[in-house]
Amino acid sequence: MKISTREITLISLFSALTAIGAFISIPLGPVPITLQTLFVLLAGFLLSPRSAALSQIVYIGIGLAGVPIFSGFTGGLQAILKPSFGFLVGFVIASIIASVLSKRHHTPVGFFVAGAVATFSMYIVGIPYMAFILNYVMDSGFSFMAILNMGLLLFLPGDLLKLFVATYLGSRLGKILQKK
Repeated sequence: MKISTREITLISLFSALTAIGAFISIPLGPVPITLQTLFVLLAGFLLSPRSAALSQIVYIGIGLAGVPIFSGFTGGLQAILKPSFGFLVGFVIASIIASVLSKRHHTPVGFFVAGAVATFSMYIVGIPYMAFILNYVMDSGFSFMAILNMGLLLFLPGDLLKLFVATYLGSRLGKILQKK
């Protein structure tokens, strides 16, 4: 697997942007609201599926190695037991989905649909993981509706806003990166 210097630079850039997005957060229950999803979507829109996934894998790997780049300035293997870790795993899948779908339909509407599907995929991975950690590891006993409220409903308005911003930036920056 050969990776160009340009790809390595972009992978590193989006890993760093995802880390920066983690630091801009609003604590709201077991999963904080962050800007990470904006950068996950942009990685998908602007990078190849492989590079987009690698940018998120590098981010997660650095955090699991102990560098405090996850939300709340945390890091280390213990992050796997946090309710929010499933969403980090979802970042990898979402970046691939956003990349594949946006490359097929390279229009603002295509970016929006790709981003919406990618965002939904983060929820599909993150919510069951959160439920497992909260109810079986931490033995909290939350109901299905409480889990949905904590992991989905609180995030929808912000994720919709981030989706619009990512769609706009992705369609604009995509044209610039294609010229280079």
